[in-house]
Amino acid sequence: MQFRTEIKIAPLGIRLGYSDHILLFGSCFADEMRERMRRAKLRAAGNFTGPLFNPASVAALLRRAQEPARATAAELRQDADGWWFHYDANTLLSAPDPDTVLLRYNNALDTLRTLLPSARCVIVTFGTAWVYRLREDGRIVANCHKQPQALFRRERLSVEQIVAEWSELLAGPLAGKETIFTVSPVRHIGDGAEGNSLSKATLRVAIAELTERFAQAHYFPACEILMDDLRDYRFYADDLVHPSPQAVEYVWEHFAQAALAAPTLALLPEVERLAACCAHRPRRPDSEADRRLRCRLLDRMAELERTAGIDFSQEIAQLCGDR
Repeated sequence: MQFRTEIKIAPLGIRLGYSDHILLFGSCFADEMRERMRRAKLRAAGNFTGPLFNPASVAALLRRAQEPARATAAELRQDADGWWFHYDANTLLSAPDPDTVLLRYNNALDTLRTLLPSARCVIVTFGTAWVYRLREDGRIVANCHKQPQALFRRERLSVEQIVAEWSELLAGPLAGKETIFTVSPVRHIGDGAEGNSLSKATLRVAIAELTERFAQAHYFPACEILMDDLRDYRFYADDLVHPSPQAVEYVWEHFAQAALAAPTLALLPEVERLAACCAHRPRRPDSEADRRLRCRLLDRMAELERTAGIDFSQEIAQLCGDR
């Protein structure tokens, strides 16, 4: 008997390797996948201004990265506790000092401006179609920063709005880059069950239209894996909202099979084992056995750097520094 629906995911049509630069944007699920990629030693970075949950805010970040002008202090706001923030950034960039916030935000933009041109693949995770507009000027904010609700107007982005905005990006700064869209499996229960369902459906239809229009646009079914394949609350964290580590690992395994090149897939187990060995604290660091192990690790990592383009610089520096 079969007690679950296993989703068979076809290859995405791209084959990412260790030499490819990958940028990830979107919800906190994008952060989970980025960290999983880093464990696999892929060249992944992203969410430079923190997690962004709606398509409009991710698009705004990518558009702003095309402008050379730096953010100014006039763009910042201060909350009731005296902390400063930027409406286009996550609370992770907030601070008691406005100069610190401005520096963090501008550094994030500078990093994105540097990395985006050389990125081969951009992965975008849409979390929700619900957005909040500032009543004072009508712009969509990336984060409300716990400001009074009266300052905002809540609305849902339409499929047409999402498609129009992202069509410009795919034809502009993302032209020539493989772009993988996914809908976050994180449940936005603050929108209510009906609102969350409507939101996810809106995002999915918009992505379908984008993938039909643009050959470089692809869809990876992360949400469907959680909702239809795993389909059990034991694969969620204690908050029953975010996927559990086991679920993230399961999604990652499917993504790797669908998007990574065969040589990269073949090396994954060894690469992760090498990284884990370097993170392990030896029981007797001055022993001859430990010295031999370090030499073997260094030799193999140097070989993989030379032959496969895998960046082990952090691990090598750690091993050499511990001597």
